[in-house]
Amino acid sequence: MTTKGLSQKQIIVPMSNENKSKFIASSSKHITNLNSLLKNIKSDIMADFIHANQHGIVMTTNKIASSLDLQIIEKYVKNINHINLDNVKIPCLPQSKSYLKIIGIPYLMENTNMPINSSFIKTILKNNCIFNNMSIMLKSCVIKMSPKSNIAIVWLNIWDV
Repeated sequence: MTTKGLSQKQIIVPMSNENKSKFIASSSKHITNLNSLLKNIKSDIMADFIHANQHGIVMTTNKIASSLDLQIIEKYVKNINHINLDNVKIPCLPQSKSYLKIIGIPYLMENTNMPINSSFIKTILKNNCIFNNMSIMLKSCVIKMSPKSNIAIVWLNIWDV
């Protein structure tokens, strides 16, 4: 398994699309306010810029944030008037984006001549407790190992949040 993803110097604040657009509209004001709050607690980090992604907003900082820094950011975001608090979750540091390669599962579904597909793989992963906190980012790729073999190779792009 290989890993690639956001830097640990980024803070993810999961929120709805409506909240994202409201927050991004006045992002320069938010950066100024956050930096003054962080300076007041004598924190070493400073927010450089804010952008949106599929999970919410991402704040890029000069250093890795501590739990106290995350609490300050959470309080600030939840005290903004035009943000719907029901759709804002606790800020967190990014986890890993992983590429998982599974080898050696049957290429044909049991008791059929139908090859396995990405929806079948997705169902199996949802039923497995190992993948509880992970979501599949892209459609999985199922490849038959060889023309005479009934073994498949599956490539998955997983985001651990």
